[in-house]
Amino acid sequence: MTEVIIEAGPFTFGARFETKDAPETCRAFMARMPYEAELVHVRWSGEGVWVPLGDYDFGVGYENHTSHPAPGQFLLYPGGISETEIILCYGGMDFSSKMGQLAGNHFITIHTGLENLRALGERVLWKGAQPVRFTLK
Repeated sequence: MTEVIIEAGPFTFGARFETKDAPETCRAFMARMPYEAELVHVRWSGEGVWVPLGDYDFGVGYENHTSHPAPGQFLLYPGGISETEIILCYGGMDFSSKMGQLAGNHFITIHTGLENLRALGERVLWKGAQPVRFTLK
């Protein structure tokens, strides 16, 4: 199990890569670390924040994919009918786009700092984009 530190807005989270269930997605993401971006609030999916990535290609297909992540789960949508994206669930979520329901690869799960997850989501919703940085522990 590979550990990752996620700094998002003013919060820090401890997480793990889901290397057993999403090995290709984890490998592709780890190759790009440290990874920095901005989180914006989702438009269609409910209580989540995302990193829109346009036509960026991580070179992975579907694995360990879901449309209904639990709070603290990160998905990587590899692209297709909608743009490539990384999405984090902080509450009730049904992963979708204007094209309809999507499924993304569950590849990271937050395990420490969960008490700040909703505060992060609400901060992004009400205060706008927040920086996010992923680093290996």
